[in-house]
Amino acid sequence: MLQAPATGSDTARLALFVALGAVTVYFIVVVVRALRSRASKGESIRTPVSVSATSFIANFFDTLGVGSFAPTTAVFRQWRMVVDERIPGTLNIGYTLPTIAEAFIFTKIVPVDTITLVLMIASAILGAWLGASVVCAWPRRRVQTGMGLALLGFAVILLVRQLNLTPGGTLLQLSGTRLAIGVVANFMLGALMTLGIGLYAPCLILISLLGMNPTAAFPIMMGSCAFLMPFASARFARTGSFDPKAIIGMLIAGVPGVLIAAFVVKSLPLYWVQWLVVLVATYTALSLLAAARRERNIAGEATSAETQPA
Repeated sequence: MLQAPATGSDTARLALFVALGAVTVYFIVVVVRALRSRASKGESIRTPVSVSATSFIANFFDTLGVGSFAPTTAVFRQWRMVVDERIPGTLNIGYTLPTIAEAFIFTKIVPVDTITLVLMIASAILGAWLGASVVCAWPRRRVQTGMGLALLGFAVILLVRQLNLTPGGTLLQLSGTRLAIGVVANFMLGALMTLGIGLYAPCLILISLLGMNPTAAFPIMMGSCAFLMPFASARFARTGSFDPKAIIGMLIAGVPGVLIAAFVVKSLPLYWVQWLVVLVATYTALSLLAAARRERNIAGEATSAETQPA
């Protein structure tokens, strides 16, 4: 990991930190209100230990660049911790504070042009805001299909990364056409993130294709997620599209995982871990698509039965 002063305007970067702090306060207020509302209706908000442990481990590896959404989705589905239609909202809400911690850390220590950073973060926020408004209203089958297709895309992107098929660059800033492409692409990644696939691996591929130093992806992808997740989470929270039992444990347990990975472990040989994530993401994607197909068939049979003459 590069350890160097940030390039660009110190004032702009300070403003970014202040804005991130304000967004954090906004997020906490929204989530506390949402959890109080659900608790007042008799729902439990006590997190099982298994969910907290999943959050700690996922955010530990997330800080090292593996990603957290795809592995967590696989765990949630395998052990039925969260129902499918609530997984996107639960991931976006539950992993917001750990991601904000990552953003503060990596935006401070990794050099990247401030204008490039701010524009790509802003585009991801807009994409997530629009994406969350759509996804939170989707029925179960459509969420399953969307998550399945998105996870397959994630697996392909991670495979490309593992096989070193993307060029490595040295740029720490973008301008002109490259900047425009980066902004548009990050907008789409922000929208896709609301489906629960994560932005890290796709953003790392994007950064490499644009000729930037892959290390520059860390503040861009973590800053993007740190800003977009609170706004996307607010949409999910207001519509109740999340599992209240999972949230507190995910928020609390994830932050120590981030801090230990960033300041104690710092790096690990993750080659085989990333191959495992490729396999897990592929398996989970196929299982989601199969579940969506089963539900479509059941719905079709029910409709057919209703139209049969008595």
